[in-house]
Amino acid sequence: MSSLFQSPLELTPPRKARIEIIPLIDVIFFLLATFVLFTLSLNKIQAVPVDLPQASATAAASDEDDAVVIQLSDGDAAFWNREPVSLAEIPHRLAAYRASAARPRVLVSGDDRALYGSVVRVLDEVRLAGIPSVSIETAHRASGR
Repeated sequence: MSSLFQSPLELTPPRKARIEIIPLIDVIFFLLATFVLFTLSLNKIQAVPVDLPQASATAAASDEDDAVVIQLSDGDAAFWNREPVSLAEIPHRLAAYRASAARPRVLVSGDDRALYGSVVRVLDEVRLAGIPSVSIETAHRASGR
């Protein structure tokens, strides 16, 4: 008699648990959109205004006229105002130039084959000579020019 009076819950097989993925995708897209909008609103560019000096062709030409140009090349070749010199001679010339010039200025240049160590050695010699105004040329020059 018990089989005649069974409840409908006992007749249906138990259902498997399912994870619904569509609401999960909706939540992930909502979080992604919120994160993107939040980070875009934080991207405020704060800058300090800087007044950069303007170069003039006449000032550059007059600076180069009375400045000493030391150019370096490969094999420890050096040029003092287009005159070939040895690296050992540069400290003596710098000291003489420092004593004779009112405002000594040095422009250190190197061609394509100049070694970094030679450039640093010349910069050290300029500093040891007590010349405060030193420039490093970034324009390309042919060797000895």
